[in-house]
Amino acid sequence: MLNKVLKDIKMATYTHGQPNSFLEDAKFRRPAVIEIIEKKIEYLRKEKTLNIYGSVFLGSTAGFSGILANFIFRYCFKVKHDALKTYTSLTALPFLSTVVTYKLFVTDALYSGNISRENCVVRSSLIGLVCGVLYPSALAFSKNGRLAVKYHTVPLPPKGRVLLHWLLLCQTEVKAMAIPLVFQMIIGSFTGLQHYAVFESTLEKTVLEE
Repeated sequence: MLNKVLKDIKMATYTHGQPNSFLEDAKFRRPAVIEIIEKKIEYLRKEKTLNIYGSVFLGSTAGFSGILANFIFRYCFKVKHDALKTYTSLTALPFLSTVVTYKLFVTDALYSGNISRENCVVRSSLIGLVCGVLYPSALAFSKNGRLAVKYHTVPLPPKGRVLLHWLLLCQTEVKAMAIPLVFQMIIGSFTGLQHYAVFESTLEKTVLEE
């Protein structure tokens, strides 16, 4: 039985002493196919690396903005309690929210093909603004405001003017958040532009090689 199988394979491979043309073509095509696959993997690796590094870098700058916002509002409200707890949450939450939001509104939109270059840049800059400045500022204001009320570190606001009272306490120091605001929008725009450029280049090279 084994001899019969070997004989059949040998007859399929050789015809009148010549190699089978299909196997010969496959032999010559194999290196080209492997090279194309390797190039595609390299392109995808570069695109994925930029995607990860870009979103992580944008999230890291959002974490630093949260640290700055927490420092400002703790100083304004004269809060000395729960420092580790507030700094941890003001670092981790903006970072995670930025990374997740970037993936949902930029990365997934690029893969679906439903986003232009301008739209990609605008979305990235808005993510930097909202998740990197507005959200950390609101979170720091809320957490430290509650601590200020709990430990009576500042005078309690009069009835009917609660928000205005808190804003007046920190209106001067909060202007420092303009620095991360500009920085986050620039970093967001640059990240979105670079991500779209690499994604577009990867897509074009993949199509050409096919």
